[in-house]
Amino acid sequence: MSLVPLPRLIVEPLVRAALLEDLGLAGDITSASVIPHDHRSTVIMAARQPGVIAGLDAAELAFTLVDPEIVLRRHLQDGDAVKPGDVIATIEGPSRGLLTAERTALNFLGHLSGIATVTAEIAATIRGTKASVACTRKTTPGLRALEKYAVRAGGGMNHRFALHDAVLIKDNHVAISGGVAEAIRRARAGIGHLVKIEVEVDTLDQLREAMETGVDAVLLDNMTPDQLRQAVAIVAGRAITEASGRVTPATAAAIAASGVDLISVGWLTHSAPVLDIGLDFVAAAATA
Repeated sequence: MSLVPLPRLIVEPLVRAALLEDLGLAGDITSASVIPHDHRSTVIMAARQPGVIAGLDAAELAFTLVDPEIVLRRHLQDGDAVKPGDVIATIEGPSRGLLTAERTALNFLGHLSGIATVTAEIAATIRGTKASVACTRKTTPGLRALEKYAVRAGGGMNHRFALHDAVLIKDNHVAISGGVAEAIRRARAGIGHLVKIEVEVDTLDQLREAMETGVDAVLLDNMTPDQLRQAVAIVAGRAITEASGRVTPATAAAIAASGVDLISVGWLTHSAPVLDIGLDFVAAAATA
């Protein structure tokens, strides 16, 4: 599956907001006072640890929104694997603009590449099974579109994007409704015919109740690999099976071997470590 970039219409407001946060009321007073206004430089953006790249569009926008004269030439693309020392991009332009945009660009690129990297790690451990790794709504407020894009760059899949995408009946919905079957019946009565219904179950008895009522997908929460195998047998292909809870690179393979269709992992987006990427001065360019 090819990686479809996010529209600029989505990415640009997020980058603008980050730049405004950094520039404040007076702008980059350090670069403005230390660097001559007509000085130009060439810098490289390079990986300092192994991983998978994501977020180049956001990083490039950070530079070009600060100064349209800045030119970023990509040597790698989102979704590419990197090792320490690999040059991701070469950037040339007015030195003040390069320094002003540096941190915002690296914040986006490092954060999103970190998400892509851990997604790729999970995807590698379950390769050869039918399962795919998916993210959740446990995202940084305001950055969900970018973070879910990073998951795709790492070889994962996206769960629902927001509350309006699909019905996901969770434990508190079940508790307040009075049971799994009643929650499903209410949901079906309140939505359109094209909307999918998924229900979270904690036990095999709840799963049986869900299957008797009829759903499109079941979220098997915090079940052991043995329970997951039993759950897959109970479902018998009548719904999509999704495992969640306590998923790590060490446990993902056993979870996938149970035969589930999806493994959803919240920490891909809420706890992925930043991938270390640096911006290094190469040479001064000719002044304008």
